[in-house]
Amino acid sequence: MEALHTLTPDHLRKLEPINQLSAERLKELVGLCQTELVPRNTDPFRVRGLDGQSVYLVSGELKVGYTDGMVEVMVGGCDAAIRPLPSDLQSRAKISAITDAELVRIDEHVLDIMLTWDQLTAQAGKHSHVDERTDWRMMSGAFRMESLTSGALSQLPTANIDTLLQRFERIRVKTGDVVLKEGDPGDYYYLIETGRCEVSRHVGGATMLLAELRAGDAFGEEALVADSLRNATVTMRTAGVLLRLGKADFIELLQEPLLKRIGRADAEQRVAQGAIWIDVRFPAEYQHDRLPGAINLPLNEIRNAIGPLEADKEYIVYCQSGRRSSAAAFILAQHGYRAWWLEGGLRGNEQTTRLH
Repeated sequence: MEALHTLTPDHLRKLEPINQLSAERLKELVGLCQTELVPRNTDPFRVRGLDGQSVYLVSGELKVGYTDGMVEVMVGGCDAAIRPLPSDLQSRAKISAITDAELVRIDEHVLDIMLTWDQLTAQAGKHSHVDERTDWRMMSGAFRMESLTSGALSQLPTANIDTLLQRFERIRVKTGDVVLKEGDPGDYYYLIETGRCEVSRHVGGATMLLAELRAGDAFGEEALVADSLRNATVTMRTAGVLLRLGKADFIELLQEPLLKRIGRADAEQRVAQGAIWIDVRFPAEYQHDRLPGAINLPLNEIRNAIGPLEADKEYIVYCQSGRRSSAAAFILAQHGYRAWWLEGGLRGNEQTTRLH
């Protein structure tokens, strides 16, 4: 492989097992790769090792001196170099660049997710029950890497993926179509394949715009998790395609794996170790009856906290009964946060002293 000026999908197609990925995935992967120049006569891994990385030698030559005395020269672009360097190479050899060399690095976890989804989605496409034949691998909107690595799908058990794809219903929508209506019962969970929609709610006789959603975003989960009526209206801002999952399938395939409940004693132990209480009730409820140290993020504002909340923290979500907190915890978990909901809520734990 020639020296790289700008990494392209064509470069990645020459590498194994990356060359098994679909064209859409290769386009995404280009933006996730890192290229690294290695000067002659230096150790390419002295500063940054191989741990957790799939590393390819794409140009130049490396001298590898093994502990048993054997010496090997690795040449970028040759048959041996189209595969990633062995992850334990540093522990059993001394490595130096014979010429200026160039490496391509890819996070091992990200690459594994891509390969897993591409293989499973290719298989699902062959056996899809959807009337319109679906090539799930082409859906870089609904299944873009951001969703697969930090969204609801990132925490989905691999065993559920194939079944999930089989049960999704693919529907086309037009600009102005009302997908969900405030006050209606919850029946479906939605994932946006293409298009944009807006979320609104009636407040004091006026319509208030709450959010705009795009490809890869999900909606409709709150009413399903809390078993309540829709608390907002979702209208298509553009034409698009939605993936729809029925309530029973949603509970079995997404809610059960993602939604984690916790008892009061375990919750307090986690808080003592650094977890944070989140009270998802209205400010008037929070003001007079809250747990020590809790922050107030009402359920209808929880999506606005996605991003500002620290990703490396743990969160214990509570409300009065557990209904609102379970919905909020699912939304947080769906966006990659480590969140639990307090089983029974405050009502079920009234014997414990609270802050007044």
